[in-house]
Amino acid sequence: MEYKVPHGETFVIDTIVLDLNGTLSVNGKIPEGVKERIDKLTELNFKIILFTGNQRGTADNLCNRLGIEYKVTHTGKEKETEMLKLDTKKCAAIGNARIDIGTFKHAKLSILTLQSEGIHAKSIPYVDIIAPSILDALDLLINKDSLCATLRE
Repeated sequence: MEYKVPHGETFVIDTIVLDLNGTLSVNGKIPEGVKERIDKLTELNFKIILFTGNQRGTADNLCNRLGIEYKVTHTGKEKETEMLKLDTKKCAAIGNARIDIGTFKHAKLSILTLQSEGIHAKSIPYVDIIAPSILDALDLLINKDSLCATLRE
């Protein structure tokens, strides 16, 4: 999808890289409303991929339910390596932890979610936006006007 920021740049995002624990799920549960937003983003032709260490062993079931793919990445370095295999100039990264810094550094747009599992302070300098929840982060990508207003200079 193309985003035109007033008095700023125009860019395209076609891939969304998600973290699992503390981002897509909160305390092991997917918040109500996530599936509908994932479905909408898929309709809008976004590729959605989850990078996860699969700590709770739920990635297979979760990704099958949401209709997204995932890559097992146990460390920040592994996440960064997988991120660099993508066209990062067209990627958005959404996460909450220090392990996500490698995706944040390379993504065109980085969003930190501040949910009940918290955020890691060292990740803040690497993000463009801090959103109160995964629902709000996904909504920003769906609603061009909200995202562009947030990025406006």
